[in-house]
Amino acid sequence: MLPEMDGFALCREIRRESDVPVIMLTARGDVMDRVVGLEIGADDYLPKPFEPRELLARVQTVLRRARSPVVKTRLSFDGLVIDLERRQVRCMDRLVELTGTEFDLLVLLASEPQKVFSRDDILNRLRGIDAELQTRAVDILVSRLRRKIEPLDCIKTLRNAGYAFAGARV
Repeated sequence: MLPEMDGFALCREIRRESDVPVIMLTARGDVMDRVVGLEIGADDYLPKPFEPRELLARVQTVLRRARSPVVKTRLSFDGLVIDLERRQVRCMDRLVELTGTEFDLLVLLASEPQKVFSRDDILNRLRGIDAELQTRAVDILVSRLRRKIEPLDCIKTLRNAGYAFAGARV
């Protein structure tokens, strides 16, 4: 009953392009309309009239479901595979022995490629402590990690900013 297209067509179009949550609010309350709306991809279907508190509860439920993270068990890049369940790293098809902290650092950086992490961010995420500005612990850790994953050059230093992972996802 929308001016340009009906809600069902709009929902189909949204589902072709995106996983954004969709709640259909409509005057069409027939059981078949509800079933069709849910079958074409709506996350919920609420006919008019409705109570505002019910709408709020349904929106919160749909958003909670949408936020449920998809748990990745492997991060794959060109020449590098990080197995999160086994806590193993393969570089150029060879198993790389990493310490727990080196592994955690690699996962932190590789989980958000191209994002720049400051030394303080890295220490806070890995150790949960406030870093001292003079500390070189992160630099030493990055240096050891780089040596272990040679010949790959995927951990970049950004002068006066921190470190970023520059590997290409596969």
